[in-house]
Amino acid sequence: MPAVTVEDLTVLPRLARPGLGDQPRPVWQVTNAPSGYEGEGFPVRRAFAGIDLSHLDPFIMMDQMGEVNYAPGEPKGTPWHPHRGFETVTYIIDGTFDHQDSHGGGGTITNGDTQWMTAGAGILHIEAPPEWLVQKGGLFHGIQLWVNLPRDAKLEAPRYQDLRSGTVALATTYDAGALVRVIAGSVDGHQGPGSTHTPMALVHATVEPGARLELPWEVEYNALGYVLNGSGTVGADDRPVRTGQATLFGPGDYLTYAADPVQDGRAVTLDVIIVGGRPIREPIAWAGPFVMNTKDEVLTAYEDYQRGRFGHIPV
Repeated sequence: MPAVTVEDLTVLPRLARPGLGDQPRPVWQVTNAPSGYEGEGFPVRRAFAGIDLSHLDPFIMMDQMGEVNYAPGEPKGTPWHPHRGFETVTYIIDGTFDHQDSHGGGGTITNGDTQWMTAGAGILHIEAPPEWLVQKGGLFHGIQLWVNLPRDAKLEAPRYQDLRSGTVALATTYDAGALVRVIAGSVDGHQGPGSTHTPMALVHATVEPGARLELPWEVEYNALGYVLNGSGTVGADDRPVRTGQATLFGPGDYLTYAADPVQDGRAVTLDVIIVGGRPIREPIAWAGPFVMNTKDEVLTAYEDYQRGRFGHIPV
């Protein structure tokens, strides 16, 4: 995984060890992510399927895109499609994605980059591999997280944050056994580059074989973890987890993952995505690409989309 690696973890700032009074977050639920296809046919795992929306709040869903090694001519993306009422966070671990939208925006994200798109009042966009990647083929792997917007921000003007891999905050555990990449929010004082409407944190952690990650976590946030790659255990009671499994944590001061000493198959390390935020606690009406507060607002979104109010596809 080329998404920001560090050869010598001992040079990084250390996360604080849990204190005497700190409580580990209990494991409330472990789920298996079902596989499917998105867009024009690229494989995804629905990371948080099976977890109640009330526990996901402020998040809506997350897809693991790939991991897939495309042959020449196979890479796929999405057709033009609309969004309103939430934010999409696209983090590319391996490979390259191009983006274009109905407001004239666009760009390329690649190994370790993140595109944070606030759809707000409405936008049309397309995500696809560049032509050279389609012709050549290659490895593709990433995630897309949907973050809800509070009622008073759902109709804001669309905007972007282009978060380059070099801006991600890096830290390690007290024994330098894990690399912690903070993409958004603050973790034990380490501030990621992403700016969020709702207070939250997004982390990609790589845990070395046999090592243990004890990650300080904001008490008022919920906490969810998802194994991208590898096998190990989660929680203070060392519950087994593996690739494609999500964990819902209960309240506490820190959360725990440990990597198996020997990894199976292609895995070299245990890689996990960890997200959490302050719940918005507002009604959710969700239909396809629109996440609003009421059914009437969703119907209005469909009408506005059909009437061309989200902008127009560039020629």
